[in-house]
Amino acid sequence: MEADGRPGGEICRTRACEPLFASLSAACPLAKSNDARNKPRLTEDTPLKHFFLASIIAGALALPAFAADYSIMAPAGPGGGWDQTARSLQTVLQDEKISGAVQVVNVPGAGGTIGLAQFASQNSGNPNALIVGGYVMVGAILTNQSPVSLKDVTPIARLTGEYEAIVVPAASPIQNMEDLVKALKADPGAVSWAGGSAGGTDHITAGLIAKAAGVDPTKINYVAYSGGGEALAAILGNQVTAGISGYGEFEAQVKAGTLRLIAISSAERVEGIDAPTIKEGGLDVVVENWRMVAAAPGLSAEQVAAVNADIEKVANSAAWKDILKTKGWQNTYLAGDAFKAQLDKDVAATESILKDIGLVK
Repeated sequence: MEADGRPGGEICRTRACEPLFASLSAACPLAKSNDARNKPRLTEDTPLKHFFLASIIAGALALPAFAADYSIMAPAGPGGGWDQTARSLQTVLQDEKISGAVQVVNVPGAGGTIGLAQFASQNSGNPNALIVGGYVMVGAILTNQSPVSLKDVTPIARLTGEYEAIVVPAASPIQNMEDLVKALKADPGAVSWAGGSAGGTDHITAGLIAKAAGVDPTKINYVAYSGGGEALAAILGNQVTAGISGYGEFEAQVKAGTLRLIAISSAERVEGIDAPTIKEGGLDVVVENWRMVAAAPGLSAEQVAAVNADIEKVANSAAWKDILKTKGWQNTYLAGDAFKAQLDKDVAATESILKDIGLVK
């Protein structure tokens, strides 16, 4: 199998080698064959220049080739967690020379299900196409009754985990989680929440908070946005009461003082994040969002193994670990059959939660 994941019996003429073949083939008859039996030999009948030219070609063919150039779909608008994940993958794949060039494409809408449907239908058998997704997409597939699910792609690996952060505008009278719960109990509809797509992690967390507070979760006023940038603008513009998303999407504004972080959805306080847990606010709610990368449907076992190998290189690189630290993402890397088994469990658990909070019947 060649470096790009495609099986082959002949030496792969990569894009890097093709110009060399074109320029040297005419000058050197030996360059016209890549058969291992036709190795260049210096004889009395072989011009010295032909020997050197053939040796250069042999050396070029021995150089390691990049994996095939990847295209990564972020099935959401710019600025959100999936977009950040896709662009972080792009950076590491290129900087670590795992892939020669990587393109990121944004296809927002319906909790990622629009992008998922497009990805699955247009890339069957394409080993160079990847898509990011995660917990949000699992919920959106269920709530939107999407005809396309994660069974229609090839799951590769879970990459990261991130706890949910609850924020309010800096000028908000709400100072802590207790204040927010008090307002929620007084009038659930008057407390508006800005977050990601309906049925996603943000929506689930808001519903679990309401349920834990003794409020009917079907009465929460949740405003869904297709991208983190749009949700952030609504929060900063005081268009909503509170915002809910991964901490990484709010970190810059929290540090700048334009947003107040009132709680984090972890079981215990997180090092580097100055906020109490939701549990400290009196509600037994713990939620961790996770993000994954998947490949196209219809791939051979060899092609899947090649993609897995590239993503494993990313996960083990120092550059990726630095990104996790910078963005406050937890390293939850899990690949292969173990990830597929966990994914099945997560889908079943998410369906149960969505039924509990009235988002799925």
